[in-house]
Amino acid sequence: MSSNSITIKPNNHRVYQCPTEKKLELLNKIILENENADILVVCSKEPQTIIDALQNRSIKVIEDRELIKLPELSCEMLISYDLPIKAIVYMARVAKTTQSAVLILDESEQKELYHTEMLLGRAIKQEIIEGFQYPVEEKNSESDRPAPKKMTKDQIKEVAKKRYEEKTQEPKEKKEYKPKRDYGDEDKKSYNKEGKKKEFKKSDSAGKWDKKKKEENKFLGYDDNGKAKFSGKSGERNHRYDGTPRDKYSSPKKVGRKINIKARKPKEEE
Repeated sequence: MSSNSITIKPNNHRVYQCPTEKKLELLNKIILENENADILVVCSKEPQTIIDALQNRSIKVIEDRELIKLPELSCEMLISYDLPIKAIVYMARVAKTTQSAVLILDESEQKELYHTEMLLGRAIKQEIIEGFQYPVEEKNSESDRPAPKKMTKDQIKEVAKKRYEEKTQEPKEKKEYKPKRDYGDEDKKSYNKEGKKKEFKKSDSAGKWDKKKKEENKFLGYDDNGKAKFSGKSGERNHRYDGTPRDKYSSPKKVGRKINIKARKPKEEE
């Protein structure tokens, strides 16, 4: 088995949140609650400061660089007073315990815990002990904020004037004005964009659809069948066979069949 392999269960691995100024107090509390266990305290630097603050003088406090020199050292409970810079160093710490491990972290150290958890392959459970949690910053509510000072009309005018001047400092470049061409009575479509007159070529079908003057329709006589003939379109609808125009409201030639209905005599009552 490797010297850095961890044998403790995930439920026995804990992180206790605690501000730096209360760490020594929390350390003594944890040692007191587990006084029957074989406890080892490990830190990154200045172990003597921790030794001087301990209530139980029998507890062993050791630094990381000394821990590496003692491969056979082990304990039942390991308390990490801080988080080392390198995640592999913390793994070497936890490998020394056989039952449980506790890590006391300040809020600033929480940011570096991610690298250790990535190397470990899981998140470490965190607990908060009453009286040792991180301080909560109170956010000012909208009611606590001072009300904005009311500006006078003159002040509002000055602010609006400054904003207007800022926006108009760099005026946009004006485009050169080009006067429009006066076409007079001529058609505007007969000129291109440059103002030059377009040249149109007349096609063979030019004037085909122009409106022509209608000639007067004249009666020319009768054909072999006795039907009237005219110089324009057939005048059969508007003229009689003799060439005289028809009446506007002439009576129809064919009249519908007449039906005579005789009234029946009523039956006499018997």
